[in-house]
Order: sequence, then structure tokens, then C-alpha cells
Amino acid sequence: MARALRIEYEGAFYHVTSRGNERRRIFFSKSDYEQFKSYLKESERKYGHHLHCYVLMSNHYHLVIETPRGNLSTLMHYLNSSYTNYINRRRNRSGHLFQGRYKAIVIDKDSYLLELSRYIHLNPVRAGISETPQAHTYSSYRSYISREHEDIVHRDLLWTMISNDTRDAPGRYRTFVEEAIGKDQKSFLENAYGGAILGGKAFIRDVLGRVDTEILNRDDISGRSQLRAPFGADELITMVSRHIGMSLDELKEKRGDSRSMTIYLLKTYTDMNNRQIGELFGGLSYSAVAKVNERFIAKVKKDQKLRGRLAAFSKILSDVKG
Repeated sequence: MARALRIEYEGAFYHVTSRGNERRRIFFSKSDYEQFKSYLKESERKYGHHLHCYVLMSNHYHLVIETPRGNLSTLMHYLNSSYTNYINRRRNRSGHLFQGRYKAIVIDKDSYLLELSRYIHLNPVRAGISETPQAHTYSSYRSYISREHEDIVHRDLLWTMISNDTRDAPGRYRTFVEEAIGKDQKSFLENAYGGAILGGKAFIRDVLGRVDTEILNRDDISGRSQLRAPFGADELITMVSRHIGMSLDELKEKRGDSRSMTIYLLKTYTDMNNRQIGELFGGLSYSAVAKVNERFIAKVKKDQKLRGRLAAFSKILSDVKG
């Protein structure tokens, strides 16, 4: 079974979700919600995370977590296992409470944190549970629109994003959130790269540069073909053309090492498949692209000069990626 990529580094921001097994309830009473929040507080003490937003629904939850220590897996194991043990004891049950592993998307806070907070705080409204976000008790929203403050919520960062004056921040944030009621907000989350990273190209490259290549090559990582592909086809071809001094049209017409290297690089650094690469090169068949790639790899092993050319350009791509 495919597993979501786990990306951890100091200072990362995440959108974390976890659902009940078979979408069943995970919270059964007021005391359950409060107990879960107590585990959030305890995990902050133990692991040093900052909780910026949360919403607890009957069968799932959303969190926006910052990890100064780069330890998301450890704190999430503590949080979910502690709460599962609590529910199993309280309700005299056994087995899994949550549906598989939690899902975590690394987010670019500068581009998406504010919008993500709005999406999370409007979750109860979209679900038809409440007419307004403040009507849902188990949410960080009230901490943001009033001077009331839960000690588990770190609200200053989002307040500074919405206003230069914290005295105005509660009202400005409330307007920002509630003006989106009834509007579709899901599209920006669906754009998460490889289902794991939400941000622009530079941010994606920076995050992928922190991930061990061997992990990205594992067959059980979901979205790995896209996660292994930090460049778009047009972007990579432009870089190749500049490096070797040939246009794409020239590469199509002129067979040789330059064309073969371009095909190899497209397969290695983009998410294009053989069919798409073949169409780009004037209608090469799927098998023809595979053969060109295989021959190039074999030649690189024997040809020191070609190996040097490839290494030089791979270094350029790695520097851009990182």
C-alpha cells in the first residue's frame, strides 16, 4: 500500500489531518474534546511544537502545526496514540481509532498560512454543523476574533499577517474569514505538489532538497513520480538549450548525445512519461524513448567525456533545485 511521504525539518509548517477509522466518530462527548486538547498542550511541552490553528470535528480533526525541532512524526505518534488509548479505556474498546496514518502537507507559510487558517476555521460551516465559524466550540477561531485566548493556540503570527496593529487584528481576521462563507476554497489544497507540499516552485525545490533521494525512490511512497520531479518540462528544456546552445527544434532534428541526454534528463527530473517525451520529440514511440534512454545510460558508463558533461549539468540542476 502506498504511503504518504513524511517530510521533517526544523521550522516546517504543516496542515495535519487525521480521520476516524471507517470515518467513524473519534469524539463522543465534551470531555473527549477537552482531553484531546490536553494532549495537544502536553505534546507542546514535550516536543516544542506551535499550534497555530485547529478544528475538531466529530470524526476528524485539522491542525496547523509548526515544528521548530523538526519532529512531527514523534509528536503525532504521541498525540494519536495517547488519545486512542484514552478512548479505548473510556469506552471499553480495543483496536484502531484512526483511519491509517495521519496526513501532513508541508506548507509555505508566507503564501498559504493565512488562507489555510480560513479554510480550517470554516470547516464546520462547510459541513453544515454550524452557520458561523464562531458557533463551533472546538476550534481556534474564537481565539482569533476576540481577546479570549486558549493557551494551546499561537495566534500572533497570523494576526501580524492580517494587520500591523494587533488591536485591529481580531476584527480584520473575522472579516477575512467570514467573507469566504459559501465560496469554494478546496482548490488551493488540491494543488499540493505530490500530495505533500503546498507552495511555489522555489519552495517545493527547497523542501525536496531536504529529502533523502533514496526515500523518494521507494516504491511505496505515494506521488513519488511527481515528488522526484522538481522541474517542469518547459523549464528543463530551456535550461538544457541554454547550456548546450541548441533549441528544442534543433534537438529534435539532430540525433546524438545532446538529444539523448535531454531525453534522459526529462525522464529523471520531470514527471513526463515515455509517451509524452516521444510526442515532444516528433512522435517517437514509447519503446523508442526507452531504448534511447537505455543506450545513453550505457554510453555514459563507458564514455568519460560524456559522463563529465552529464555530471556538470546535473550539478547545475541540483544547485537550482536546492
